[in-house]
Amino acid sequence: MSKYAFGVDVGGTTVKLGLFDGEGTLLDKWEIPTVTENQGEAILPDVAKSITAKMEEKGLAEADVAGIGIGVPGPVDRNGLLVGRAVNLGWDSLDIPKALGAYIKVPVRAANDANVAAFGELWQGGGKGYENMVAVTLGTGVGGGIIVDGRLLAGSTGAGGEIGHLHLQDGEEERCNCGNSGCLEQYASATGIVRLAKRRLGEDEKESVLRRGKVSAKAVFDAVKAGDGVAIEIAERFGDYLGKGLAIVAAVVNPEAFVIGGGVSKAGDILLTFVEPNFRKYAFPQCRDAKFVLAELGNDAGIYGAAALLLRDNA
Repeated sequence: MSKYAFGVDVGGTTVKLGLFDGEGTLLDKWEIPTVTENQGEAILPDVAKSITAKMEEKGLAEADVAGIGIGVPGPVDRNGLLVGRAVNLGWDSLDIPKALGAYIKVPVRAANDANVAAFGELWQGGGKGYENMVAVTLGTGVGGGIIVDGRLLAGSTGAGGEIGHLHLQDGEEERCNCGNSGCLEQYASATGIVRLAKRRLGEDEKESVLRRGKVSAKAVFDAVKAGDGVAIEIAERFGDYLGKGLAIVAAVVNPEAFVIGGGVSKAGDILLTFVEPNFRKYAFPQCRDAKFVLAELGNDAGIYGAAALLLRDNA
């Protein structure tokens, strides 16, 4: 395979772009601002203009380019149709390949950004070598990307993989961003860990380093590494929620591996020590052997996965 491909990861603040060769080697990467004014009408023209400029810089003709893959923060079906809204961008229902293809005459494929990041990890990251995998992104929220037999699972309206909104806790009084209550995201995201920490700190006066500064997910796991008893209790509660949630996912899609990424995953392997035992406690017996690995591509997972939509044979 000799053709090149561009991977595009559209975020609420910046658009990340990458140029890849046919073997999946990242040759160049750069960013442009995400202009969200006027319902984000400038985003796709800006992407096309930036890619066209890069093609001119590299001496690439349209015939040299297999296409553009693009990941966006919203539900996208298998045909690249945004179903509903991409709130962070201001977009309503949109045929993304058609809209971007109006500005640049190469093939375009589109998918949800979390699904695309999962595909990147499968192709060139922590999930390499697996064909059935779930990528879990632990950031401000909890995102998921599900790969079954080497293919992205998008679902009928592009909402496949929204594992952060599994209902895990009855009686939760606070609302999740989705409007429901008791979602996995409320306990396993970075903000969820802070929620668990504040609740635990409010239960008694037991000494903890977490009482001396700003509470964050990083602070919790730094304290865990230092042997702080209260922090360890918080991490155990986090691990119970996430382990239980992933056991539910495993009973549905039976993955070979879970690839854990996002900002919270920067805590490293210690994170997995709280999640894996709980997963195995709750999981259906034939699903318990799923591997747990950390994501490897970091913020580049989206551009890798977007390019893989063009370059990987069974995308």
